[in-house]
Amino acid sequence: MHSLSGIEIPRNIHRAVAVIEGGPLRPEIRGIVVFTEMDDGTEVCVSVEGLPDYRPAEGNSQPVGPHGFHIHEFGDCSEGDPNMPFQSAGGHWNPYNMPHGNHAGDLPSLFSNDGVAKMCFYTNKFKPADVVGKAVIIHENPDDYRSQPSGNAGRRLACGIIRAD
Repeated sequence: MHSLSGIEIPRNIHRAVAVIEGGPLRPEIRGIVVFTEMDDGTEVCVSVEGLPDYRPAEGNSQPVGPHGFHIHEFGDCSEGDPNMPFQSAGGHWNPYNMPHGNHAGDLPSLFSNDGVAKMCFYTNKFKPADVVGKAVIIHENPDDYRSQPSGNAGRRLACGIIRAD
């Protein structure tokens, strides 16, 4: 067992799930992220709909999409400020104090195809039990994976709390 803010979490969790819901900037977003334990890491599968279509950068504005996709420190999807929602989820989850681009919570970007994104990938940076109680965030803009400490993936469009399944 390990502790998460005083809550004992059993280490034998082999699967975790986050139900994604859009916030005030994009309420139509809905989806699921499934974390499945594998021998030396975790398979992460995401299926989400309601994403905005890609819009290239113009002038001083950032592009919309591909969408930054991260595990954030705190399992708190309180909307807060409707213009900058989900700030209560904190920054990228970074248990090994790595530079941005190599945080355990840095996940591949989501590409919207008529509002839908689906993908699966493998990571050896964590097991499902490690991420229970954290949040998954979908951002408006792509992540550059290099700006420190957490890059600039833009506003937070959707959030889901990771729970044991």
